[in-house]
Amino acid sequence: MRDSDFEFIRGLVYERSRISLSAEKRELVAARLGKRLRATKLDSISDYCALLKAPGAEEELANLIDVISTNHTFFFREIAHFDFLRQTIVPEMRARAAKERWSRFNVWSAASSSGEEPYSIAITLADCMPDFPWQIEATDISRRVLAKARDGIYKEETLGKMPRETVLRHFQKGFGPHEGNFRVKADLRNRVNFRHLNLLEGEPPFREPFQVIFCRNVMIYFDRPTQEELVNKLTRHLVPGGYLLVGHAESLTAIKHSLQSVRPATYRKPLSS
Repeated sequence: MRDSDFEFIRGLVYERSRISLSAEKRELVAARLGKRLRATKLDSISDYCALLKAPGAEEELANLIDVISTNHTFFFREIAHFDFLRQTIVPEMRARAAKERWSRFNVWSAASSSGEEPYSIAITLADCMPDFPWQIEATDISRRVLAKARDGIYKEETLGKMPRETVLRHFQKGFGPHEGNFRVKADLRNRVNFRHLNLLEGEPPFREPFQVIFCRNVMIYFDRPTQEELVNKLTRHLVPGGYLLVGHAESLTAIKHSLQSVRPATYRKPLSS
């Protein structure tokens, strides 16, 4: 990949997604662009850059962001967050619900990828607060992974770390041509609303604030000004006393924000906000 092509791709990706691609990511970018070269039947990355510069390239621009963005995830990734949700956040918020007249418990999975995170949240809430209304908003910049998430179909091996009784309670086993697959049951799927969203593009279209926002393993791909912009935007969508959960490889110590640190990768909006 020529230097000029990498700089063009790097600038375009930053403009469209705010993902910051360092020089060390050059080989990774070239490998991922190989998928688009095969799909578009082009011979070189230079030809692909020309395609992106041509009129009417919006669909391919979306494909570019799709292939560059990282979508590695699995059920109950970073399990400590789900334990904290069940043991601390839910009891605290339920105690506040009647006093503050909340109609339901709202959670936002801000980078939901192929659905494992929001469905893990849904399983947790279904098991620990079955008698109280709750809803999950799940967003991602990739339309491809959102389509998979809406289907809610996963290979059996991806469920391996979940207790068998949890799988039986919340998943349907596939038979015949669907052997080896499990699908999230409809009652759980219906409580998760998947939608396409670029986190850095305008204000999210939510009418109600959230008691909890999961935005994990996303900010590591952003530069510091973008991290600060995102955290402050997420904070505006939390109820006072609401929680922001970030990835355990992430920290907010280097940016300006109004949140209080609670424990590793867990922050809280002040109650007085």
